[in-house]
Amino acid sequence: MEFETTDLLLTGMLNYGAPILGLVLLLGGMGIPLPGTLMVLLAGAFVRQGLLDGFSTMGIGLACVIIGDCISYGMGYYARNWVNRHFGQSKSWQSAQEAFQKRGGVAIYLTRFLITPLAVPTNLIAGSTDYPFRRFLMYDLAGEFTWLLLFGSLGYAFGTQWDAINSCIRDSSGLMAGLALVLVGIYFLRRHHNHAKLVKA
Repeated sequence: MEFETTDLLLTGMLNYGAPILGLVLLLGGMGIPLPGTLMVLLAGAFVRQGLLDGFSTMGIGLACVIIGDCISYGMGYYARNWVNRHFGQSKSWQSAQEAFQKRGGVAIYLTRFLITPLAVPTNLIAGSTDYPFRRFLMYDLAGEFTWLLLFGSLGYAFGTQWDAINSCIRDSSGLMAGLALVLVGIYFLRRHHNHAKLVKA
């Protein structure tokens, strides 16, 4: 099924160009599971072959992925009352809110290109914790530009080997996501432990 979707998207980008890339990135930013990184790699390879224009492809891709991210931020923002009703009194949720307000920019930037499986959840958390939209947009723009430039350049440089590159990227993305979750767990365990020590003292 995955290969059929990829083949369909590949054919679409060959026939209709950068707008298909933009559509995939827009839907991916909204949380629909589509092979965005693979499409960026393919776009880079097609630019090298002269099938796509590099500047317009970058512009369309960047605009669409930013719109998708803003939509998922908006989903979190409009769900914040429900989230606060169910989790607002929780100390762990309050601690998470405070931590995100302080260090959310780093999380937003890194999840755009390094820990991509956590990108949409990060958008939702940013919206639901009232993280300032302008700051979100700034870090989002920087991160997505890095992602498109990095993987588009990889596709351009190694266009004939994009399948092997994509396999490597998928494996490393899963590893990075798992590592990030472990580090977050350790962070909150340490906070809980330190808070417990303060209470006892």
